[in-house]
Amino acid sequence: MSALNIKKGSSSHSAYDLRSSYADVAETHTLAVVVDNEAGVLARVIGLFSGRGYNIDSLTVAEVDHTGHRSRITLVTTGTPQVIEQIKAQLGRLVPVHEVHDLTVEGPAVQRELALFKVAGTGEKRVEALRLADIFRASVVDSTLESFIFEITGTSEKIDAFADLMRPLGLVEMARTGIAALSRGSSRRN
Repeated sequence: MSALNIKKGSSSHSAYDLRSSYADVAETHTLAVVVDNEAGVLARVIGLFSGRGYNIDSLTVAEVDHTGHRSRITLVTTGTPQVIEQIKAQLGRLVPVHEVHDLTVEGPAVQRELALFKVAGTGEKRVEALRLADIFRASVVDSTLESFIFEITGTSEKIDAFADLMRPLGLVEMARTGIAALSRGSSRRN
């Protein structure tokens, strides 16, 4: 008698669905981490990622509670659901960490990024850069006879789209802040 030839996880309708509850697909998650605002805390958080080979796609840090000396680290990372859970658990065990929130799974969140673009050009390219900036609601924050510096806020996708359109028009330099994010609704968090 031959053995059953059942492939692992071959069908979600199979009685022999042996797929792991953790997917093998990498997901992008935005994490908000409230920490003590003291020297070395950011290095410890970053060390957790680098020591385990995890990558940080975006990172922003700022003090959010002056009296309580607390800062908020907003970071975007990519990994399988199992890796993301491991990251959250390890972050939660660090001594200076007070809260860890996964904004991706906790519900709707607002995410924004700020970027500055230096675009050099004259003539039609200069006019086209100004027209596109108006469409994207980018502000001119500096202007010379040879270049503009535009300031734009929005989602990372909006910033990427603006960059793609500015490249052929003379994009010289770009600076991005990284993602700042807050969960929507009335729940109070730092």
